[in-house]
Amino acid sequence: MNNRRLFFSRARREKMENSIIARCRNHLWFVVIGLFVIWYFLLYVHDWSSLQGRLALSIQSDYFNPAPAGVTTNLNEINTNISLSVDDSIISNNPIVDREELIHEEDGAVNEPKNGENPTKPSSDKNETPIEKRGSPIQQPENPGPSCSGRYIYVHEIPKQFNDDLVEHCRSLSNWTNMCQYTANAGLGQRLPGDKVFSNAGWFGTHQFSLEIIFHNRLKQYECLTKNSSMASAIFVPYYAGLDVARYLWGSSMAARDFGSLELYKWLRQQPEWKTMWGRDHFLVAGRITWDFRRGVDEDSAWGNKLMILPESKNVTMLTIESSPWNANDFAIPYPTYFHPSADAEVFRWQDRMRRLKRRYLYSFAGAPRPNIEDSIRNELMTQCLNSRRKCKLLECRTAGNKCHKPAYLMRTFESSVFCLQPPGDSFTRRSTFDAIVAGCIPVFFHPASAYVQYLWHFPKNYDKYSVLIPEDDVKKDTVSIERELEKIPKAKVSAMREEVIKLIPKVIYADPRSRLETIEDAFDLTVKGVLGRVERLRREIAEGKNFSVGVEDEENSWKYSFFGSLDNNEWDHYFERRTKDRY
Repeated sequence: MNNRRLFFSRARREKMENSIIARCRNHLWFVVIGLFVIWYFLLYVHDWSSLQGRLALSIQSDYFNPAPAGVTTNLNEINTNISLSVDDSIISNNPIVDREELIHEEDGAVNEPKNGENPTKPSSDKNETPIEKRGSPIQQPENPGPSCSGRYIYVHEIPKQFNDDLVEHCRSLSNWTNMCQYTANAGLGQRLPGDKVFSNAGWFGTHQFSLEIIFHNRLKQYECLTKNSSMASAIFVPYYAGLDVARYLWGSSMAARDFGSLELYKWLRQQPEWKTMWGRDHFLVAGRITWDFRRGVDEDSAWGNKLMILPESKNVTMLTIESSPWNANDFAIPYPTYFHPSADAEVFRWQDRMRRLKRRYLYSFAGAPRPNIEDSIRNELMTQCLNSRRKCKLLECRTAGNKCHKPAYLMRTFESSVFCLQPPGDSFTRRSTFDAIVAGCIPVFFHPASAYVQYLWHFPKNYDKYSVLIPEDDVKKDTVSIERELEKIPKAKVSAMREEVIKLIPKVIYADPRSRLETIEDAFDLTVKGVLGRVERLRREIAEGKNFSVGVEDEENSWKYSFFGSLDNNEWDHYFERRTKDRY
């Protein structure tokens, strides 16, 4: 009996437990179904865009506010997170988009601090000029900080016929050369392969007359651009004057050569920015020698156009690869070389490489004679080089297919030489001067107008620290031996001079326009500094009621005023006595 009770009691207990489990199972299914509905709603129905926006703002706020002492911030992580907050519409319309491009298309994108500057907040004001980095626009901040005080530059948005259209129709820029290969890569030309002559990065087949494109693209990276012209310390006119006139230098009428210049000034005179200082705060780059823009007579047979002698040009700061010693409105800046680094380390590595090179030749000359120029000394120099045998390397440029047009041959010559001869050619200056400096080769000049009175913003005035000057008259009269003159220089001084030349390398190169150097000032940076300083001086003199710059009556001696600071020094007067104004 007792056993039966125990059996039924156990059976009832098991039945109750089974009933409870069954009810729990039913409730569990309800819970699972409820969670699924909530998950589905959150995933597919709720709008998360507002949360993304707040996430991006939170990230940016963390970046703009400096971290506490002892706390480091990973900039790469910040950039990665910012890229995740890009509007979905950008991604959906561009299924394949570079992450860096997405970052720089954001209004809140920032540029990395340069030279120790503090990062600044981006602005939503649309008055700032976008710049490009590897083909992508970057929004400039409205208030970059005190570092931009006195450095703002406004860029005129001139009609495309004056710049972009010229590049687009690059095949028409030269009767003999397809310039399209040189307009590539923001004006740098085709990339050169790394080998024993070049380093692995930063080398391009750059044309000597491509500076207008390079400079314009570098300016797009300038950290103090503004679209508010009233804030600007200087105003840039992106007219590709050299590319324009090059189409008509041979076999065209003077009207065709002058058309672009006249139309440009017609457009500029209508702009309110011009009337502020009547162009005295304006500057432009003409990427050829000054003589291509100084036609003195209105005859079809005369050379060049008259861009630089137009009344408006007297006020504008004209930047050329060779200026006139006898005029005060143009300023020389370096020719473009083949070296366009994209990082400071590339420059430092190249400088170290030039220091370690063993140079087998005492001196070298790369060039061709100028039989049609009566006072040219090139024949004499080539003869002396041949007579020096193993002490001089001669790279002749007599034929169209010569090795002088091949960067590897040219740079190999300079890299193997202690001194490089730089005589005048068709004009005073040569691109070869800057190629030689990049190669660590000490330049030997024969006329002060080949460098000293030209590149005042880029070369030191104590010219004997980095170069040698041998009077061209002595060479012409055969009263001097180049070999003996160079051998007389003590070895210790030669080493010191070479070091000065190597230190000059950053100052004569133009960095890749699609990147930025961090601690190095290149030729572009020094040029902008020079322009801003000149405009500020003009503005100050006008405010004080003084005559701005050198008076017109002093232009013939403007070279002397620019280099020596006064008209009293007569040391080089015999170099600058013009027999005729037809050539220069």
